[in-house]
This record gives sequence, C-alpha cells and structure tokens, in this order.
Amino acid sequence: MSETKDVLILAIESSCDETAAAVVRNGREVLSNIISSQIEIHKLYGGVVPEIASRKHIEKINQVIEEALEEANVTLDDIDAIGVTYGPGLVGALLVGVAAAKAIAYAKKIPLVGVHHIEGHISANYIENKELEPPFACLVVSGGHTHLVRVKDYGEYEILGRTRDDAAGEAFDKVARAIGLGYPGGPKIEKLAKEGNPDAIAFPRAHIADSQYDFSFSGVKSAVLNYINGCEMRKEEYNCADIAASFQKAVTDVLTENAMRAGEEFGMDKFAIAGGVASNGTLRNAMKEACENKGVKFYHPSPIYCTDNAAMIGVAAYYEYMKGTRHGWDLNAVPNLKLGER
Repeated sequence: MSETKDVLILAIESSCDETAAAVVRNGREVLSNIISSQIEIHKLYGGVVPEIASRKHIEKINQVIEEALEEANVTLDDIDAIGVTYGPGLVGALLVGVAAAKAIAYAKKIPLVGVHHIEGHISANYIENKELEPPFACLVVSGGHTHLVRVKDYGEYEILGRTRDDAAGEAFDKVARAIGLGYPGGPKIEKLAKEGNPDAIAFPRAHIADSQYDFSFSGVKSAVLNYINGCEMRKEEYNCADIAASFQKAVTDVLTENAMRAGEEFGMDKFAIAGGVASNGTLRNAMKEACENKGVKFYHPSPIYCTDNAAMIGVAAYYEYMKGTRHGWDLNAVPNLKLGER
C-alpha cells in the first residue's frame, strides 16, 4: 500500500496591515509563518490607512513569500496549491495578495484556492489542537469582525450571531483613543486594565431583543465617551485604568454570555475562540472559566495565530483544497465577503 503524499500549501494573507506568507503541511503542520507588520507606520495616523497599507503590501509581498519558502526548506516546485485571502478586508490590500497568488499559480500550473478571512481565523484553532475536529462553536473577535459561528464541518459554517455595529476590536480601538492610549487599542487597554477596578464603573451590556446571539458595542463605546465628557464638564478627575478595566469587563461579559447561551442551545461540547481580540487574557480567562463551569472543552490559538497571519489561511486552504475547491483566474478581492459565500 502506497503512502499518502503530503500536501503542501503556500498561503498568502494581506487583508489589512500585515503582509504574511506561510507553508502548511497536511492542514495542521506549520513549516513557516512569516509576518511583516505595518503597526509602527499606522500608529502615526491612529489607525490603518488603506492606501498606505496597499503600497506596503506591494513592497513586502515577494519578500515574505521567499522567506516563507526558505524557512520551510521548500521551493515552489514542492507546493501543491496556493491559498490566498480574497475577502473580507481592505480592497486594495486584498488585491495585492490575490494578484501574487494568481501569478504563482499560473506560472507553476498549480491550483488556486481563495480563502475567507474569518474561515482562516477559525481554522487557526487546528494548528495547536490536533485533536479538534468539527462540529464545534467558535467566537471570532477581531478589529473588523465579531461573529458567533457554528462550525458544522470543515468549510461548512452557520453564523448564529454577529455585531450590529462596531466590532469588539473596533470598540477597543475607539475607547483607547478616547483615553489617550493610541493605536492599536486592544493590547494597550488590556495592559492598563490590569491596574484598574473592573467594577468601578457600570457600563451597559447590550442585548439585542430580536436576536439573542447578535452583539452591539457602539452603546458601551458611547457610554465611555459620555462618562469622560461628563467628568470633564464637571471638572472631575477620572481614572483611565478604571475606565479601561470596566469597559473591558462589559465587552467580555456580553461576548461570554452570548457564546455560552449559543453553545447550550445547540448542544456544543467544544468551544473555540479566534481573531485578534482572542489574544486578550481577560476574555480568554472568562471563556475558559465559563466553559469549565458547563463541562465544555475550550480551545484557543496562541496569540501569534490570533492576529492576522498566513498559517491560518494555509490551514483553511488545505481543507478547501481537499474538498475540491478551486478558483479561476477571475478570482477577485471581495471586501465585504460573507462567511459561507463562494
């Protein structure tokens, strides 16, 4: 009986401000994961500037692909397919990755597999949790997305809830700006919150009446801004660490409650988190504790696989490739791509 041939995927991710490339073997083994971050550049502007992000991707894309191949000790001749994020994200940024992937696939005559960015985040959980297989529930929390997803099978998803307004990470960034922390907001709020009292200020927890699994974070963000404005008008001092801790707790409480309610209703005994905000220690600990209380197995990626990276795209691309997903030369960037769309 012949041995099953290893499948090597070269993956490219350029949906926002990280230019990344990775080589993944058989969907679970990361041979390389190269990330070129633009955070220092965008810090100057208090957030990601799409035009600058696109230009930087053009400068870096070939370099990170070459590094990824070199670190994995393979050449393009060893690659079985190219996986690339084609949405959602910043259209100019996505186009750089898609163009590079198409060029390589065309030149080497190998399959092209377009990957949904959120599917990538969910798939990051497979890298270090070899035993994790669908079905399970997953909370995807990042700067652009807050989704509660039922993972029915590889590449098969049902969205149970999503944010109606700001994503959780977006709210973190806006509150961080309001209290003078700057960009990126998530890590800075988490750090400052450690010095504050999470019960000092009662910020609101929004629950959507007609959809129990949807989220809304613009209210809590506005409550923080109103609290600061109120203090300033009354010429009262306010404690930024208390604001950070209380805001973080309000967001964490809503995320955890909705997640646990969904897990219970659908009888899920496995729960995962993913996305940039999933590296937040307070959220991670709250989810872990909630899962333990309900006897649910809890999974999460290491922080390096929570933020945008190409390894997670390689994992998602592998399962799409094995399912027979192939894209043609007409593959385009889709900035508002919905999960489950092809």
